Amino acid sequence: MADLRTNLAGIVSPNPFWLASAPPTNTGYQVQRAFEAGWGGAVWKTLGDPIINTSSRFAAVHFNGQRVAGFNNIELITDRPLEVNLKEIYETKKRFPNHALVVSLMVEPKREKWHEIVKKVEAVGVDGLELNFGCPHGMAERGMGAASGQQPDLVEAQTMWAKEAAQTPVIVKLTPNITDITSTALAAVRGGADAISLINTINSLAGVDIDSWNTIPHVGGKGSHGGYCGPAVKPIALHMVADCARNPGVNIPISGIGGISTWRDAVEFMLMGATGVQVCTAAMHHGFRIVEDMIDGLNNYLDEKGLASVSELIGKSVPRYSDWGNLDLNYAVVAKIDTETCINCNKCHIACEDTSHQCIERHTDEQGETFLQVREEDCVGCNLCAIVCPVDGAISMVEVKGTEEPMTWNERQAAVAGLAESKDADKKEAG
Repeated sequence: MADLRTNLAGIVSPNPFWLASAPPTNTGYQVQRAFEAGWGGAVWKTLGDPIINTSSRFAAVHFNGQRVAGFNNIELITDRPLEVNLKEIYETKKRFPNHALVVSLMVEPKREKWHEIVKKVEAVGVDGLELNFGCPHGMAERGMGAASGQQPDLVEAQTMWAKEAAQTPVIVKLTPNITDITSTALAAVRGGADAISLINTINSLAGVDIDSWNTIPHVGGKGSHGGYCGPAVKPIALHMVADCARNPGVNIPISGIGGISTWRDAVEFMLMGATGVQVCTAAMHHGFRIVEDMIDGLNNYLDEKGLASVSELIGKSVPRYSDWGNLDLNYAVVAKIDTETCINCNKCHIACEDTSHQCIERHTDEQGETFLQVREEDCVGCNLCAIVCPVDGAISMVEVKGTEEPMTWNERQAAVAGLAESKDADKKEAG
């Protein structure tokens, strides 16, 4: 059995699975139940000046009969008194000394405010702090959350203020509602952050009730944008984690967040540079016991790979993630259809004929049975047929060995520029 322990900037955890700062970590009762179920750590729901929440506050996007493909909320930070939270944090850490207990914080962008709350929280015994610069609604209108997180100078300054008072590691939680997340990641590094966590929720409107015309959710007939999370945001989160991990300037650990529902998701995030992961929506959908499958699945995966520790996964796929201009233009794959497995549903033919490159043909064999075949010389290897095919293994993408040497767009442009310079030099010499 592999070693699942992680160390995020000095915060040690028995496994990489933490609960994210959210409704599941609102109280000591909940966090203690989570630790009993097997979660390695938890980030306490954001503390600050208590607010008044609305009713209702959650919504979900369902897809194709499956519930909670995406999750939307307009809930804000804690609505419970700071003293009550601090008492429960103390009791929880005392009862579970070997689990990672991090507390999320959000206050006005003022040095004295950060110093005050950091000292109060650390006094009750925590393993680390997470600065919430990501909440996109409610708090942002008050100059906090994403309003701070979208401004690199404020991220840097507030991180520095927290670090001035902090004795424990400081994690900076980044907003995805920004053009380039590495700009704020680098600002966090400049401010002295010990780690970053990402992503926070994405600005969204879950839907509109076409009968009442109310937004979903609505509060007495009025709606607001909220924060989007759940499985639907995983590709966005994975990209942003990878973008930070491959940036040489972001040389601090990463806690991955966004659509993580299974051990497989966690492995993907760790391969792309995350030291550990945080989970919210999946726990809200299925309960705390899902961590049991996560732990078992990760253990089995590591054993199958012959890896002694989960830390051996961290960042292994980062060198394979690059910019489009560095991709080999001469690499080619084509689709191949296994007629024995194919059920002749015609999905691939329709998709290719209507929306791709018209290279899948329908034929009839000697027995009068129809079958599908790819005209390989016209196939561009787009993957669409394999994506829409409902039968695993019926369509595979196979590499085609070409005669051309590998050449990226960047290399091609450099060669073209070099040729132009050479011609200009020849003209000057001739003249």
